[in-house]
Order: sequence, then C-alpha cells, then structure tokens
Amino acid sequence: MVPMRVTPSTPTVFIIGAGGQLGTALQERSAQAPDSVVWRPLTSADIDIADETSVATALGDLGPGDAVVNCAAYTDVDGAESDPEGARRVNVTGPAVLAAHTAAAGAWLIHVSTDYVFPGGAPDADRPDGYEPGDVSGEPATVYGATKLDGERAALEADPRATVVRTAWVYTGGPESRDFVGTMRRLEQARDTVSVVDDQLGSPTYCIDLADGLWELVAAGPRPEVTGAVLHATNAGRATWFDVAAAVFEEVGAERSRVLPTTTAEFPRPAPRPAYSVLSGRSWAAAGLTPLRDWRAALHASMAASEGSLP
Repeated sequence: MVPMRVTPSTPTVFIIGAGGQLGTALQERSAQAPDSVVWRPLTSADIDIADETSVATALGDLGPGDAVVNCAAYTDVDGAESDPEGARRVNVTGPAVLAAHTAAAGAWLIHVSTDYVFPGGAPDADRPDGYEPGDVSGEPATVYGATKLDGERAALEADPRATVVRTAWVYTGGPESRDFVGTMRRLEQARDTVSVVDDQLGSPTYCIDLADGLWELVAAGPRPEVTGAVLHATNAGRATWFDVAAAVFEEVGAERSRVLPTTTAEFPRPAPRPAYSVLSGRSWAAAGLTPLRDWRAALHASMAASEGSLP
C-alpha cells in the first residue's frame, strides 16, 4: 500500500525510481525516516520524469516542506553508448524537469548521481583520499558519465536549492541480486575459479547504508550546508573489483585463492571503465552527516542480511 499524505501540512518524501535498487532500499529502511513525514514511492509506471505533464500529475500536491529523492537513472553503462538519446532523456532531461517543479513548489530535490562523472584516469597523488566534489575536470569517458554530469548541472541550474549526492559501486548483495556481489556469490557456486579485474579502484557501497544516509540527509532538512551542494556518500575505504570478489568468497567460507586477478584489457566493454573512481567522504561529514562505515564491514553486513535480518 502506498503511504499517502495525511493532511495538507504533512511533509511528504517522494521516492522517484522506487522500483530500482536504491529506491527499494529506501523503502526497506523507511523506519529511518523522520516521524514527521510520510513517504510516497513512484516507479516508472507512476511517473515519466522527462515529461512535464507526467511530473506535474504525479507530484501534483508537492509543496514547501516536501522532498523529492530522485533515484531514477539510465544506468546501463554499455547500453548508453549505443543509445545516447535514451540516456540523455532520463539522466539530463528528467532531473531538469524535476528540478523545475521542485523550484516552483518550494520543495527540496535530492538528486542521486555517480562516480562516472569523473574522467576516471590513473590515481592522482594529490587526491589520496579520493575525489572531492569539485574535482570534476575534463570530460567523462562514457555517455553514461557525461549524461549524469549534465544532469547534475541541469538540476542545479533549474533549482539552485537542490542537493546532488554522488555515490559509487552500489550493491545489495543478495544471492539473487544482479549486482556484482550477487554475481560473485553465484559464480562461487558455479565455477572452480573466477577471474576479476584488479586494476580498477573505487568505493564499494552497500545500498542499505546509502539509503540510511539519504534518510539522515532528509531528516536534517534543506540546510545551507547541503542546499546547492554536491556531496559524496560511499562506504569508507577503497578496493578493486578483485578485492571485493575475494572478500565475497571469504564471507561464504570459500578460498579467496579461487579468485584470480586479471586486467581490464582482458575484458573489453563498449564503455570504458574508470581505473580510479574513489570518492572522498569529507563533504558528507562536513555537512554534519554520519560517515558511512568501512566497505569491508558493510559487505559483511550485506551478506549477513541476506541470511537473516538487516543490520
């Protein structure tokens, strides 16, 4: 049952992209939402974020005090290379339309973005703790990254009070999930060994931790520290995909030696993957928000959650 506005004065949090990984996690973790608000999930069947009429209808009673958390995105990194217009419609036009609507209504837009907005070259000695929000320079290497960066800019231009939250390498980790962790769990059962790239370094992020962080952001409200800002929210630390895969094997009691390191060159893809996309958490902490725990502890929690209850 979809939670609805209780009274005209009850703040509502609209979760856009509620059928996706992060939107689902936000609903699962709705106990972290402020007691003073209700939340309303909207899937692609309920709203077309690139269509002004659809947005106006779905968010018809949007007003001051309400928040819109946009988790919707065209996330097929390889598919975007051959469908740039489709990616642009969802990743650029959609945020722009939502932002125009929140600006007109006096509501608060929280727009979720990605590490792919960075060029993703070799690690920079000047960024030992990862990219800061203002470090974007040069062009993203993929259509997906370029459209997500343009979407950030479009949202902030249409609604200068919006907040952009970048994250990276998001997973849920269940044995049936389609993310990297879920895939490694299945491959551990199906193969004697798996080869995983060890030359891409990033910030693995447990979707549940990210959802909790976003609820904390919502609860804190549209303060000067966050409105008009770009923040980074990932689990702490850094890892390669090989590191993550080896940790998954360890978590299920398998020998990590069954995971073999390889290079990106051995697995060519239509869209190049960034060699370095670690995101610094300084901006999140500076905004007074709780830093997300270390990625390895989060991975352990994700595996435990799939066997029992959420942490």
